[in-house]
Amino acid sequence: MIKVNEKDVAWVDGMTLATLRAQHKPDADITVYNGFPVVDDRPVTRGDRVCFIRRGEMPSAAEMRQLIVSRHSPAVYEAVCDRTVGIAGAGGLGSALAIALARLSVGRLIIADFDVVEPSNLNRQQYFCEQIGMLKVDAMKANLERINPYLDVTTVAERIDAGNIAAHFAAADVLAECFDNPESKSVFVETCLAELRKPVVAVSGIAGHADADKLVCREPMRNFHLIGDGVSAAQPGCGLMAPKVGIAAHMQAGKILELLLDLPPGAPQ
Repeated sequence: MIKVNEKDVAWVDGMTLATLRAQHKPDADITVYNGFPVVDDRPVTRGDRVCFIRRGEMPSAAEMRQLIVSRHSPAVYEAVCDRTVGIAGAGGLGSALAIALARLSVGRLIIADFDVVEPSNLNRQQYFCEQIGMLKVDAMKANLERINPYLDVTTVAERIDAGNIAAHFAAADVLAECFDNPESKSVFVETCLAELRKPVVAVSGIAGHADADKLVCREPMRNFHLIGDGVSAAQPGCGLMAPKVGIAAHMQAGKILELLLDLPPGAPQ
């Protein structure tokens, strides 16, 4: 047997990708063979998995999986597709991070924020004008569903503090601190490290537009990863802007991916 678009098909001697495409999806533009996109014809053997995709057509969940696998590699996809990331704050950092993780095919996101989308947010946050006034978590979930409709998103529309962090984020494998407020940042990190004992990826020092090349990722203590330059705080004349915030958010996504690839499922911290 082989799999064609995730359905069992009997294998016969002499079968090739071209003959399969002619039989099952002659209008296909993309051929994914054992997790990798190919353009040439080649023989098919028992146990192979083939997926044919037509450009512009919404794939099924199984077909989408094959497309993602072809880009990320099977090992990366399998390491993240059943994992959960908790995101505290859905502003400039959290909204960009959530989109990056959705595109990485992380299986589930827990996104917490009590605020609504405001016009001033649009200089750096991943929302749209028509979403002004919506709860950020609701707007973010809607945007993520357009990117990856198979992503499991849990939203928490309340203020996060020391008393409810464990209840909301206990299921997360890795936690991302994405707050603007310094006090909220420290409370979240300290509580997660002490109570949940899960890796935390936080950000500090990303204001302004200059010296983005000074953003680095450090590990001040076990399970705590800190991204930023450590000095560029938001202040009059030095606000938070899309380029530097976006770089930091994608550095968070990169570190989270690295952690997920290294963490065995269910591993104690």
